[in-house]
Amino acid sequence: MDSRVTIVTRVHTSDGFVGESYNGDSDAEMMAIVGIIRNEIGPLLLGTNAVSSEQAWERMLPPTYDILRDRGLAMQAIACVDSALWDSIGKRLGRPLYELWGGYTDRLPAICIGGYYSDDLNDIARQIESYRDLGFGGCKFKVGKLDADADAHRTRLARRAAGDDFVLLVDANQGFSRAEAIQFARLTEDLDLVWFEEPCRWMNDRLSMRDVRLASGMSVAAGQSENTRAGIRDLIVSGAVDVCNADASWIGGPSEWRRIASIAAAYEVQMAHHEEPQISAHLLASIPHGTYLETFAPDRDPLFWNLIANRQEFVDGQYIVPKEPGFGLELDYDYISQHTVPEPDIA
Repeated sequence: MDSRVTIVTRVHTSDGFVGESYNGDSDAEMMAIVGIIRNEIGPLLLGTNAVSSEQAWERMLPPTYDILRDRGLAMQAIACVDSALWDSIGKRLGRPLYELWGGYTDRLPAICIGGYYSDDLNDIARQIESYRDLGFGGCKFKVGKLDADADAHRTRLARRAAGDDFVLLVDANQGFSRAEAIQFARLTEDLDLVWFEEPCRWMNDRLSMRDVRLASGMSVAAGQSENTRAGIRDLIVSGAVDVCNADASWIGGPSEWRRIASIAAAYEVQMAHHEEPQISAHLLASIPHGTYLETFAPDRDPLFWNLIANRQEFVDGQYIVPKEPGFGLELDYDYISQHTVPEPDIA
C-alpha cells in the first residue's frame, strides 16, 4: 500500500464527554465526507440528547436524500458520527461497548486479510508464516484475479503452508463469473475453507451467489458492497449468503450494523465485518452469531498498528476486546498530527 486514509471524528457533549473514533480507508472522497459531517450533520445534531442514539441517527439522514449525491458518502459520514456518539455513550456509562450491546464474549478469533498476488508462488508460504508470527489464527486469502484452476492451485499452496490448525477463507472480491466460482469451489472442496467471500461479479451477484451456495455446498459471505439495510435484507432473503459482512463504516455506523445483525439472526445467517477491527471487535463480540475479527498486516494497514496507543496484541489467534469505556481506544495524537492531511476550504 502506498497510502491509507481515514477520518478521525470527535463528538463533544455539553456536559464534558468526548467520543472519538476513526472510520474508513479510501482516500478518493474523504474530504467530501468531512464536508458532510461539518456542514450538514453537525448542525442537525446540535441540541440532541447525546444518549438518544436512535433519535440522533434519524436526525442525520437528510444528507442522504439528495438524488444528485452519491448517497454512500452520506452514509459514511453518518457512520463516522454514529461511531463517535456511541464512544461517548460508553464513556458516560463507564462500560465497553461490547458489554452495552450484549456482551456475548470478550474475545474473538482473529484472522489476517492477505494472500495477495505475487509472481513468485513461494511468497504464499512466506505470507502465511508472517501472519502466524503476528499472532493471527487464520487468513482471508485473495482469489478471483486468475482463472479458477490457477487460483485453486494458489489456495492449495496456502493450505499446505498453513497446515490443518490455521483457518483459511477465500475472498474473490467479485472476481469470478458464476460458472468460474462454482468450478473454483469444487476444485477446493477438500481444503476446509470456512467461506467463499463475494465470489461473483456484481451484475447479478445475489442470484449468482445463491447458485454457488446450492451447487457447491460452500458457505458464501457478502454484504460489504451494500450501503443500506434494505440491500442487506434482500441479500439475505434471496438466499445468497451464509455470512453477512456488512461494514459499519460504510453502512451508517454501529447503530445500523446492529439492526442488520438482528435481521441476519432471524435467518440464521452469521455476522462478519469487513475490516475496521477498531469498531468490529465490539460489534462481533456483542452477539452470539459473530465470527472472525479481521484486519491487515502492518504494511497494508499502518493505521491500526500505529494510530491506537493502547492497541491489544493478537495472541494464539485470539484478540481480547478492549475493556475500557466506549471503544476502549486511546488514539495517538502525536501520530495523528504527523500524518494529518490539511483540509481544503469546505465551509
